[in-house]
Amino acid sequence: MTNTGTATQPAPARQSRQISALRGASLGALVMLIVQFGLGTAVNLYVKLPATGKASQAFSHGPVLVLHVLLGLLLVVTAVTLLVRAIIARHGPVIAAAAVGLVAIAAAATQGFSFVSKGTNAASLAMAIATGVAMLCYATALAVLRAPGGQRD
Repeated sequence: MTNTGTATQPAPARQSRQISALRGASLGALVMLIVQFGLGTAVNLYVKLPATGKASQAFSHGPVLVLHVLLGLLLVVTAVTLLVRAIIARHGPVIAAAAVGLVAIAAAATQGFSFVSKGTNAASLAMAIATGVAMLCYATALAVLRAPGGQRD
């Protein structure tokens, strides 16, 4: 009887699967961030937020903000998952990119809550910059994880 678990797989096959999983998670995070950036822009331009200090009422002002928040929560889960996978794979450059990306997503979320409660342009700008930093991190991870010679594994 053979065991198909990762413990008995040859190291190159396991490493190839880990790299492929890291590549998929990095691409997923990058795509979600691009969508999140678009939703955030729509919220900023088209959603009338409640008066300053009434953040609890913000969700009654349209589904775009709700989608923006839900995707943000999914992004946090994805970012943590990618970081854990990178640590398990012991892939230093991706660990660094994933860690900075997670911090940038957390910073964007913090500024987002500030924007909803205070409505300041500074919070909106900080949220956009943090999102851009996170995008750069996951794009960098994808570049680092590209298959040798441009071939897929």
